[in-house]
Amino acid sequence: MARLEDLPPELASHMEHLPCPDMGPTACADGPPLAERRVAIISTAGLGRKSEGGFNPGDADYRVIPADLPAADLTMSHISVNYDRTGFQEDINIAFPIERLQALADAGEIGSVADYHYSFMGATDPANMQSAVESLVGPLQAEGVNAVVLIPV
Repeated sequence: MARLEDLPPELASHMEHLPCPDMGPTACADGPPLAERRVAIISTAGLGRKSEGGFNPGDADYRVIPADLPAADLTMSHISVNYDRTGFQEDINIAFPIERLQALADAGEIGSVADYHYSFMGATDPANMQSAVESLVGPLQAEGVNAVVLIPV
């Protein structure tokens, strides 16, 4: 990740003045103990299957990632001069902690790991993503997911 002071002055000024949307209050919901929860990952790293093709700039949709997808078949299309993908290339758990979740499930710390996970392109205006985010409620509920790990990139 680049530091603001290391960016060219024009880019630094642009970044400093980007609007930050007010998303309003966040509702909290009760649920079962962590050891009984079914957990899914939602990432904004622009992840997807190599066979699907990557995200385009501004895409507001998401990709479905099966939990059993081999790491070699997962790709990241989030690109920026300000984003270093080296960590992801060395260990997918940096942006998609599927192996860490499975270890937590195996240890009984969480109930189970969802069969499907989701990734958005993080360099997208959140307002444009609202309908896609809302469309995830059905699939998550159908799979019995009652907790998500949000991985912002």
